[in-house]
Amino acid sequence: MRRLDRYIGTVVLAAIGLVLAVIVGLDAVAAFIDEAEDISDTYSFAEVSLYILLTLPGRCYEYIPFAALIGCLLGLGQLASSSELVVMRAAGVSTGRLVWTALQPALLVAILGFVLGDQVAPHTDRMAETRRALAQDPSEAFSGRHGIWSREGSTFLHFNALEPAGVVHGIILLQFDEQRRLLTALRASRATYAGGRWLMRDVVQTHFSSWQTTRETLPQLYWETGITPDLLTLVVVEPAQLSLADLYRYSRYLHSQGMESEDYRLALWRKILQPLAVGALVLVAISFIFGPLREGTVGFRIFAGVIIGIAFRTSQDLLGPASMVFGFDPVYAALLPIVACALAGFALLARAR
Repeated sequence: MRRLDRYIGTVVLAAIGLVLAVIVGLDAVAAFIDEAEDISDTYSFAEVSLYILLTLPGRCYEYIPFAALIGCLLGLGQLASSSELVVMRAAGVSTGRLVWTALQPALLVAILGFVLGDQVAPHTDRMAETRRALAQDPSEAFSGRHGIWSREGSTFLHFNALEPAGVVHGIILLQFDEQRRLLTALRASRATYAGGRWLMRDVVQTHFSSWQTTRETLPQLYWETGITPDLLTLVVVEPAQLSLADLYRYSRYLHSQGMESEDYRLALWRKILQPLAVGALVLVAISFIFGPLREGTVGFRIFAGVIIGIAFRTSQDLLGPASMVFGFDPVYAALLPIVACALAGFALLARAR
């Protein structure tokens, strides 16, 4: 029986790996073509290639549920087409045992993907975004395409790029009063963090009042703030690309500043529940192989997998904003598509028996 388990697991695991490689490869090629439009003297072909390479872990993590779904359809479909599943069931292997055997490699991929998305992808994505921002605009940092905004109280901060050593490029500070009137606008070419404060260099500061505007140029200026380099690294990338610890920490920070944190809470729950999402999608794939797609062709199975994956992703994309609009907890937005897939899979398996 263990030999049979290894055989089924190897077939399913190989199919998932093949599908993941194809999907991520196509996505990387499309991203490379898109980035190639910005190639310049500083943002060279090598920099574009390195950017794509650094984003590969994040792309793999993003497509793991989709690859597990289609890979399971193809792997088990291959066994069904060659009548191997029929022989296994005729030999006394129960449907439940076959389902559990097929689920194991998919859950292994889900766990590995979780580790990849939580421990590897956040760091490589930050490196990729920082290198791209610096390469695209190394001299005049204020006009960077990929600048980021953050806020602390009534002070708004914009920066173009953040290096891992805590060096920020292209800083703009806007300070408002309680009536949201602009008091001070500051621009600095770069800033370094040391001793709990920022040292900004090449500063141009403009003060606004009801009767005049004054401007001064300073070689350097200290900025006392609670915003640290660790905090700024969290806004360089999208919420879905952060680790669990960073998502929890930054959502708490946003809440303390009176800002909306639902995006980060939703990303937190989606990351926590992704292994369950993979399991639910694979369960639907297995139920299709034992049910309506038992005699289907490879092309039709791929088509069915794509439709299921799109429906699952669309439901996630719709429920996420809905949780913010209607005010229900983001955990329900992340959990509802998973529960729906799991129930559909169990229902189809019950009919197949």
